[in-house]
Amino acid sequence: MVKRTTRDRILDAANRLFYAEGIRAVSLDSIAEKAGVTKKTLYYHFKSKDDLVAGYLSSRDQPSLALFEKWYDEAEGSAADRTAEIFLHVAQSARHPKWKGCGFLRTAAELANMPGHPALKIGAAHKKKFEAWLARRYAQSGLVDPKRLARSVVLLMEGAFATMLIHRDAGYADSAAAAARALVKSAQ
Repeated sequence: MVKRTTRDRILDAANRLFYAEGIRAVSLDSIAEKAGVTKKTLYYHFKSKDDLVAGYLSSRDQPSLALFEKWYDEAEGSAADRTAEIFLHVAQSARHPKWKGCGFLRTAAELANMPGHPALKIGAAHKKKFEAWLARRYAQSGLVDPKRLARSVVLLMEGAFATMLIHRDAGYADSAAAAARALVKSAQ
C-alpha cells in the first residue's frame, strides 16, 4: 500500500469538499480538518485558497482525461460509436446521487468574475486537452476536418454538462450521445 503524502491528503479533502459543496462554500479550516492537518500545515503546502483551488483542478485533469480515453478505447465500433459511448458513460455517472456536474465547469462558473484566476486557466487547458485528444483520434480514424469535428463534439459535451446540471436530468447526455454519433458519422 502506498502511503499518501500530506499534500495528497489535503488535495483529497479539497476534492471531496469542493466538489460536494462548491469552491466558495468551503473554508480552508474545513479542508484542514477533513485532511487531518493544521491550517499551518495546509498553508505550508498551498500558499492560499486560490493556490489550493488550482491544485484541486490540476489533480482532476489527468484522471478525467484518462477516463474519457478509457471509455473511448473500450467501446466497440466506429469513431462515431466510440464518441457516443463517452456521452453514455457521462450520463451513467450523472445518474449517481452524488453527481454534482463537471468540476471544471462548476469552478469556472463560481470564479467567472475572476478571469485571471489560475484555476480558470487550468480548467481551460483541461478542456483544450480533451478537444485536442479527440481531434487526434478523429484524424487517426481518417475523419474529415478532425479539429472542427472535435470542437463540435466538445460543444455538445459542454452543453450536456451544463444542461444536466440545470435540470438534474441525465437524459440530456443520452440525447447528446445520439447527436454526437450522427455528427461524427457525417464526417466519415
